[in-house]
Amino acid sequence: METRAFCYKLFGVLLVFAVLSSANVVLAQAIKIGYVNAVKVIEKAPQGEAALKKLESEFGPRDKRLVSMQKDIKELEDDLEKNALIMKDVDRSRKEREILTMKRNLRRTTQEFREDYNLRRNEELAVLQKIVKQAIVEIAKQEKYDLIVHEGTIYASSTIDITDKVLEKLNKKSE
Repeated sequence: METRAFCYKLFGVLLVFAVLSSANVVLAQAIKIGYVNAVKVIEKAPQGEAALKKLESEFGPRDKRLVSMQKDIKELEDDLEKNALIMKDVDRSRKEREILTMKRNLRRTTQEFREDYNLRRNEELAVLQKIVKQAIVEIAKQEKYDLIVHEGTIYASSTIDITDKVLEKLNKKSE
């Protein structure tokens, strides 16, 4: 009798386990999950290319000025090196101070340029991220996704990767 009761209990537990397992499979199949490679989207989106061109046009003249300053310093250093032996001590010292002042100015100007550029790049990136997020949400709602993941994903199969759909949507928006 005890063996039979044990078998019934075991059969009941196995039956409950089987029902719960099949319910999990059904639930897992009903959930629609998508993945977006956000880095790829930002790199390939036409809005990203437009932002980069905007930054280049905005900061190009300042970059050229920095290159020109470097060239001027190099020319003065070459001239000093070439003529140091025939120059008077006073003239050589004056030229060395001039070069030192120019180098300090170049370092300060370069640092200001980098700070300004990084600030503007971050502003443009924030705008781009907002546009990308909006496109992802629109796709998710249109195609009835329950979950879209992007950062921190270790693996995503190609069957759930919607990166190309997001890029298509962004391409249409930029036209």
